[in-house]
Amino acid sequence: MRNLRVLFLLLLFSVPWAPVHADQWHFSNVDRIVAIGDVHGAYDALSKTLQVAGVLDKQLDWSGGKTHLVFTGDLLDRGARSREVMDLIMRLEKQARRGGGRVHLLLGNHEVMNLNGDLRYVAEAEFAAYEDLESSKDRERWFKRYFASQPEVSDETAVRAEFDAVTPPGYFGHRRAFRHNGKYGKWLLEKPFIVVINDTAFVHGGLPHFVSEYGLEGVNIALKNDLSYYVEKKDKLVDQKVLNPVYRFKEIPALLIEMNDAGKIPWRSRDTAQAVIDLSHSPINTPIGPTWYRGTAACSPLAESDVLASALAEIDASRVVMGHTSTVTRKVQQRSNGRTVEIDTGMLAATYKGSGNALIIEGDRLSVVNEDGTTGLSPVNHPIRVAHESIPLDDDKLAVVLASGSLVELSVEEGETRQLMEVTHEGLTVIAQFRESESDRSAPELAAYRLDRMLGLGMVPVAVRREVHGQSGTLQLLPADRISEVELAGISGRIDAPCALDKQAATMRVFDALIANPGRDPATMLYDEDDLLLILVNHDDAFQTGTVWPGHSSAAEFAINDEWRRALRGLDDDSLRAELGEVLDERQLKALMQRRDALVDTPPVYRSEGG
Repeated sequence: MRNLRVLFLLLLFSVPWAPVHADQWHFSNVDRIVAIGDVHGAYDALSKTLQVAGVLDKQLDWSGGKTHLVFTGDLLDRGARSREVMDLIMRLEKQARRGGGRVHLLLGNHEVMNLNGDLRYVAEAEFAAYEDLESSKDRERWFKRYFASQPEVSDETAVRAEFDAVTPPGYFGHRRAFRHNGKYGKWLLEKPFIVVINDTAFVHGGLPHFVSEYGLEGVNIALKNDLSYYVEKKDKLVDQKVLNPVYRFKEIPALLIEMNDAGKIPWRSRDTAQAVIDLSHSPINTPIGPTWYRGTAACSPLAESDVLASALAEIDASRVVMGHTSTVTRKVQQRSNGRTVEIDTGMLAATYKGSGNALIIEGDRLSVVNEDGTTGLSPVNHPIRVAHESIPLDDDKLAVVLASGSLVELSVEEGETRQLMEVTHEGLTVIAQFRESESDRSAPELAAYRLDRMLGLGMVPVAVRREVHGQSGTLQLLPADRISEVELAGISGRIDAPCALDKQAATMRVFDALIANPGRDPATMLYDEDDLLLILVNHDDAFQTGTVWPGHSSAAEFAINDEWRRALRGLDDDSLRAELGEVLDERQLKALMQRRDALVDTPPVYRSEGG
């Protein structure tokens, strides 16, 4: 069945068949694995990290024995020494083989971008590293072709200035090196997108539904063929003088369509041009595929668990190690009971303010080493930082700021029970919203926050009990950089949120069913401007004593997956009373427990017929 799906995928993307045995992507009985995340040209940090991990000696030669060293992609872009990084890994591949080990390089989105000609993130210093592959005659030849493509009235001096700006020294040497038959292009086109070693999958971005649909072989074969076919056909158009290397990946489809409509593509090149247009939409270039996908790292496990579980089952793995999404702690992180491990720790310090870290897997034990020589570290738990990723504090420490900080009232209206407050504590200032409580045990916003954290949901901002002007109430962090649901709906074009918006909405609906919150409307739904993660606020009407589901619409639908059932079963009566007993009365608590039980017994997809 899987081979039939692979064949269907290859036909779907119009790529030639490659034999399944062309590469080996599943390795067993490996005693020691070392995994490195996004390097981005940080050659010195990489060298130090590999030495601390025991796979590189002081002469920068392989010393790892039978270790399998895995790079989860993104060696390139932003850092000046990307070429040196590739040269090092190419040398280590051969040395490791001779020593009984292996080096696995997976393709990340930045490798794909360099091969495709999407050069948005290539630093000028990176281009300069390829000046030895470029001559003044090369530049002049490409300029003449570029100038010839401009309108007849173009000023040559102005066009040359534009040309030099978009093709800095080394640009054409870089493009030569990343051709399908260039030194680095040929090498990278041999690499897979996913490998599984023992029971651990390694990938750059994450494991989208695409992986569970097509399996390990299907993903690697189809995407490798898509990429190779695209690069070869694009190079052919350059050789046939249809395209100029000056033009970037995102420009090419529209340019080819325009040229074809104007009759400027020779008949012998038309099929090639159409293939390039079609393949520009391949999953290798979109969040559908595993190089760009961020859902595994960005979504709450409650939203993502079904996708993750099915993908892991399909590729015979019990956990996934990935890069692509820099960890907020700049340390190796894990969550979902260790099923996901995030190893992009921002190694290129000048850009990401992180350092080199390596994950080491020996049997069931996971440990971490740092470029500074520190060993024996453990992955940290993925923190929940709702609406405050830019503040280097976890929720517990931010709660201390809200509970202890000095207050300055920013706004209040007569008769209004909510007011904005500026909270300052030990040099940190945040904005919060204060709500008066109707009674000693009525604090629905605080209850929503506490329940959110019990579930590990990560949608409700930090809230604390606080007294202002003698009145007890809830003081809650107000997201600083936010847009509303209404503003988001007004954005034209496709929105590629790190965690799909429909997944977040489905998760919100289950939470609102649990807390009996009929008052959810666009005004209570905010999104972080940077990552478009949903932030839920204003739960004044929540925790009603009825058992009806919330009225998001006249027929709201939500899904209860296995992770949700596990989390709900973890909300035992004693835990709920201990966490929420001071903010909900007994009737509210009992109603919450009844809804919990009802949700556990709910069909996988529930459709509410009323609000």
